[in-house]
Amino acid sequence: MGNTRYTINTKQLIKEINAKLLYVTTSRYEEDWHSTMHTHYCAELFYVISGSGSFIVEDKTFLVKENDLVMINPNVEHTEKSLNSSPLEYIVLGIEGLAFTFDGEIENKNYKVYNFKDNKQQILFFLTILLKESEEQKPEYEFVCQSLLEVLLIQLIRYADYSLSVTNVLLSKKMSKECGIIKRYIDSNYSENITLDSLARMTHMNKYYLIHAFTKYTGLSPINYLNQRRIQEGKNLLETTDYSIGQISNILGFSSQSYFSQSFKNAVGMPPNEYKKRSKN
Repeated sequence: MGNTRYTINTKQLIKEINAKLLYVTTSRYEEDWHSTMHTHYCAELFYVISGSGSFIVEDKTFLVKENDLVMINPNVEHTEKSLNSSPLEYIVLGIEGLAFTFDGEIENKNYKVYNFKDNKQQILFFLTILLKESEEQKPEYEFVCQSLLEVLLIQLIRYADYSLSVTNVLLSKKMSKECGIIKRYIDSNYSENITLDSLARMTHMNKYYLIHAFTKYTGLSPINYLNQRRIQEGKNLLETTDYSIGQISNILGFSSQSYFSQSFKNAVGMPPNEYKKRSKN
């Protein structure tokens, strides 16, 4: 009789993944399916069970086929289209408190596509059980789903050859603190060249969660808040100074006078030169 025992080194346990499974859906393409661009405040895992089609993320379109897994970060506009000759069937997981960073990526940091043909049995096993637990909702099914999600994420990291890293969303208190820092920074430095990337580096936050957290904190995305702050100061300069529209545009940090004029009109309802004339009268 042979006996082999493997000792588990509990000292090497990884840090808990602070992510919450929001939903599990399964869909199959039918003739009445209308594809529309949409966003989610959570991350999504989109796994193609069968069929083929295309996936659109913002301004990019790429093909998807059986065993492809599309990972999409929060607040990223996307949709999918199926081929009539090969209808798409897929499972989608919505995950709160999670964003993905993809090592070695210079562009397309908001999504990634992996094909798990060689590991489809393991991946489909977890997805199928998640779907079954969600449908039947037996006692403690939430705990089962959450545990399965964490194991699935670890499996994905393994099969992606460590080219995928998981970034946890910060706790609400931490998020509020960092968002407060960002707000104060924008209020004081609105004339500088501020980007999402620079704000993310400053606060050590994933920029997609930065968008979600700051929008929840202020009601506006960081860039919209920046533009609003610039427009407010622009109104003040138009009312109280004799600066030209071009000078004010430069002072506020807009890339061009035309962009300032367009942004001002969208926000105020009239171009800056008309606002200046009315304020003087």
